This record gives sequence, structure tokens and C-alpha cells, in this order.
Amino acid sequence: MKKINVMKKLLLIAFFGLLNTAVFAQAKIEFKETTLQYGTITKGGNGVREFTFTNTGDAPLIITAVSSTCGCTIPEKPKKPIMPGQTGHIKVKYNTNKIGPIRKSIRVIANVKDSPITLQIRGEVK
Repeated sequence: MKKINVMKKLLLIAFFGLLNTAVFAQAKIEFKETTLQYGTITKGGNGVREFTFTNTGDAPLIITAVSSTCGCTIPEKPKKPIMPGQTGHIKVKYNTNKIGPIRKSIRVIANVKDSPITLQIRGEVK
């Protein structure tokens, strides 16, 4: 009977230890830069750039959605979770057949405290 009580206590401690870790473990995203400068691009030039980030938290980072303010900018999120300490990329393709200034925002939704996060792209197509 005494062994059963000890086992119950140990299981209870292990359960609450795991619960505590699950509750307080958190992914954190740190971008190398939140504004990408395209500079001046010629019409029809390469419009692909990447935002680089690192998961500085202690839980897997899951980016569930990325969207832009217009159809001329197509962001692409990572398909797999980014583990703690790992680096990932959000690829952005801007339609460089549209002449004029580039002033667009990309919205990132992830399992982080500050979600959603807004990123910017800037430049000009001539």
C-alpha cells in the first residue's frame, strides 16, 4: 500500500512538472530586420527577397499565416515548425512589372506573444 502512495505522488509530481513546462514554454521570434529595402529595381527585375528570423524561445515556432496588403506582393511562410535556436525565412515576391514606389506590409501570424507581427518592404521600380 505504501508503494502505491509513493508511486501516485511521483506520478503527480511528474504530471505537474510536464504541465508547468507546457504552460510556460513559449516560442519567440526575432527578425534580423523588420523592413526589407529593395532599393531601386528595373521593371521586370528580380522581386524575390527574404526576411530572416530566429526562434529565440524554448518551444517550437509555428507560423500559421502570412499575408500582404496587396496582390502584388506574395509572401511564403515556412512549411515546418522552427525549433528553438533555429533560423527560418519568410520569402516575399514583389511584382516588379508595376512601376513606382514599393510600400507594402506583410502580416505574420504565429504562436508568439506579439502576434500578429507587421513587416515592411520598401523600394522603387523604375
